[in-house]
Amino acid sequence: MMKIGFVVNDVLTEQAVFTTTRLAMAAVNMGHHCYLLGVGDFVYAPDGSIEAHARSANGAKYDSLEKYLAAVQSPETKSERINLDELDVLLLRNDPSDDATDRPWAQTSGILFGQLAATRGVLVLNDPFSMANALNKTYFQHFPEQVRPKTCISRDVNDIKAFIAEQKDKVVVKPLQGSGGQSVFLIGEDEKANLNQMIEAVIRDGYCIAQEYLPAAVKGDVRMFVMNGRPLMKDGKYAAFRRKNDSGDARSNMHTGGKSVAAKVTSKMLDLVEMVRPKLVQDGMFLVGLDIVEDKLMEINVFSPGGLGSCQAHTKVDFATEVVRDLERKARYRTFYGTSMRNRGLATL
Repeated sequence: MMKIGFVVNDVLTEQAVFTTTRLAMAAVNMGHHCYLLGVGDFVYAPDGSIEAHARSANGAKYDSLEKYLAAVQSPETKSERINLDELDVLLLRNDPSDDATDRPWAQTSGILFGQLAATRGVLVLNDPFSMANALNKTYFQHFPEQVRPKTCISRDVNDIKAFIAEQKDKVVVKPLQGSGGQSVFLIGEDEKANLNQMIEAVIRDGYCIAQEYLPAAVKGDVRMFVMNGRPLMKDGKYAAFRRKNDSGDARSNMHTGGKSVAAKVTSKMLDLVEMVRPKLVQDGMFLVGLDIVEDKLMEINVFSPGGLGSCQAHTKVDFATEVVRDLERKARYRTFYGTSMRNRGLATL
């Protein structure tokens, strides 16, 4: 039996459809103890230990995500103060971009306390030291040029306009920080009359990314889960689905009206995963979501990648249990080697 902590933005705002809920329920149903804690629930104790106020619903088996989450969030469920040293695994599943506007202090809290826990010997996934380097989309630029669309990052309107003028097709403009499809513009000939306003809307909040548009993106992108640097698979099927948006919106993100359909995983996609694998493994990125258009990456999501439910809906395969089994394996390794094996190395072993 493992003790697993799941760090989320706020336990009381979690939803049943979230991948974190699916992972936690799978672990509880497999006999493990799971604790959900928000990024505002950490405690640095006077003795140097890292603790947290957490909620749990252990000791039962649940037949639906709704029932499990209702038990965790119930007013009758009291939070308890736990010592993170006693956890076998701490999963960082909060999305910093969700806190960018209302709780900017919360964006780095999970990472910072995750780093403290890791230094005390807790297995923290994804590796919190590498996660600190991935807080914005410049992390994406560290991957091979062959897998990335042409990109310009600047806060100068003229730099962005010059890049757009060089492209033969449309261009996507979006913020350097953030996700969920907010402030994303697809710029073609018809939109150039309002180009200045769109760029200024993005740079008002920071750096702007201008990225070549991939015509195949009109069919949507494929979200593929990668675990330990390799495609997440079970029963011969990949944890992947295609995200489409029939409204003509440039964004296929599920939060902006995109819908999920079954995905065909191609050899080009698998080649792409193989190209990014060394960096993901080196950085201790245990579970990652790749957003792929043909043979190009649109985004690498290392913070709380979502969509395991869509993967299961289209493949009839429960991938969450496969993830938990891998956590069991890592926890066994930690008992063998103790802290002699670095967090980053064990994260993707």
